[in-house]
Amino acid sequence: MERFELQTTVRKSTGNSPARSLRRSGHIPAVLYGPKTDPILLSVNIKDLEHVFKQGNVSQIILNLIIQNGKKIAKAAMVKELQTHPVSGNFIHIDFYEIDMKRQINVMVPVIIKGEAAGIESGGMLNIVRREVELLCLPGDIPEAIEIDVTDMDIGDSIHIEDIPLSDNVEISADSNFTLVTVLSPKVEEEVVEEEEAELEEGEAEEGAEEGESDESSEEK
Repeated sequence: MERFELQTTVRKSTGNSPARSLRRSGHIPAVLYGPKTDPILLSVNIKDLEHVFKQGNVSQIILNLIIQNGKKIAKAAMVKELQTHPVSGNFIHIDFYEIDMKRQINVMVPVIIKGEAAGIESGGMLNIVRREVELLCLPGDIPEAIEIDVTDMDIGDSIHIEDIPLSDNVEISADSNFTLVTVLSPKVEEEVVEEEEAELEEGEAEEGAEEGESDESSEEK
């Protein structure tokens, strides 16, 4: 897997005010840490970050992190956490995790569905149980996605993780043979809808009872 270079600079100051100043200058605060790395406070140019993120799934991108602090140091890293503003969506802070290219890591890989299940024509509904799968592999062997062709799936059919062919150097993190996708029958769909409606009605009834108790308590006071 390709590694993307990202320039960073060591920062000395912490706190809300310096962080706001960084963002006004087109940068965001960041930190690099790892099992054998003391945390390093960094700043990253937002445009450089956006350019890298256009290359693929943020959680799967392998970075060649260039740290400038008088001299340049290169570190292999991945994005551990990216904080964004809840309204504007602007980047606020980013955590990088140093990795060893020769050691396996756990990584979440998206599940991509291909085709249309045959069972849909008979009234069935395609139910995607897992949209991501956790795999264990070397950083350079991370698959971009797990593709599942559902074309031949009929009502009642399911595809489990062990049905998916993986490379010899890629392992499944979980022990169980969990379901990825299944085609539900119309009867099952109705039962699911009825169950959800019953839960909603029960919740509304409980809220009404609580409001009644609250009103009685207010009157007593």
